[in-house]
Amino acid sequence: MAALAGVSTGTASKALNGRGSLRAETRQRVQQAADQLGFIANAAARGLQTGRTYTVGMITTDSIGRFSIPLMIGAEDALGAGQVSVLLCDARDDVIREQYYLRTLLSRKVDGIIVTGRRTQARPPIAADLPVPVVYAFISSSNPDDCSVVPDEADGARRAVLHLLGIGRRRIAHITGPEHHHSARVRAGAAAITLAYDDLVMVTPTLYGEWSEAWGRQAAGIMLSGGRDFDAVFCGSDQIARGVAEALREAGRTIPDDVALVGFDNWDVMVEGCRPQLTSVDMDLEGIGRTAAELLLDAINGEPIAGQHALPCRLVPRASTEVPALQ
Repeated sequence: MAALAGVSTGTASKALNGRGSLRAETRQRVQQAADQLGFIANAAARGLQTGRTYTVGMITTDSIGRFSIPLMIGAEDALGAGQVSVLLCDARDDVIREQYYLRTLLSRKVDGIIVTGRRTQARPPIAADLPVPVVYAFISSSNPDDCSVVPDEADGARRAVLHLLGIGRRRIAHITGPEHHHSARVRAGAAAITLAYDDLVMVTPTLYGEWSEAWGRQAAGIMLSGGRDFDAVFCGSDQIARGVAEALREAGRTIPDDVALVGFDNWDVMVEGCRPQLTSVDMDLEGIGRTAAELLLDAINGEPIAGQHALPCRLVPRASTEVPALQ
């Protein structure tokens, strides 16, 4: 196989095992030769040689998979080049179950563990003095010496408000989830600060409630019945925004002509099901998963990077904030 690829045996081994600093075209040439010859790497032999199992555990509290599945897809993208498999374990917000899965993964000699969940606030470390490296993804560890990869939610809220200001809106309201929720507070705070830079304030104090369409409908009704003069609403989630859109439509307000609307999460089911389709902030969950996996590989290879790593969000414009073309 090495001869067919035109490389040395050592280079072929590195290319197939995802090791070494090789050019992408070299790895591709070796893989093509392996495919042509029907070569399948012996994972057991490779593990004996390197002392690794080429498996990584992922423990999540996100039982519905809304956040953990995109994270796992991103992690697998990064780990696949090194032919590392991901074992997903759902702890279901149960500490006993979480510790059971931790022991199970360690008994299987995984090379490392990614811990994730459906909330971004810091959590206690999963355990102390573990024999393998751990990286926290989407959530963060309360221990600053741990490695955590999180979305920059304040950055996302700034982008949402700047987008609304950029299309000429000045009377902006904010509707979001429970006030005790870390994400709700961070997004609301960043939105208010961004408006303050333009000497503006929210047309009403932030409306805290639930992460649901029902709350979006209720909150919009509160603003409409209170006679609030608003031309835009930034919502803390896409579910809330979809409820707001329904309430505004039923009240005879058009989107975006009367009220521009922005959500948060860029959840395809919500943004595409909203009428009109919803402008939303994307936290790049797959990117968080990829970065977490890359940092875990660095740690497995003896180069850990501690601390919290915040990745920027991006705004995805759609019809709910569309500016009419000049006639």
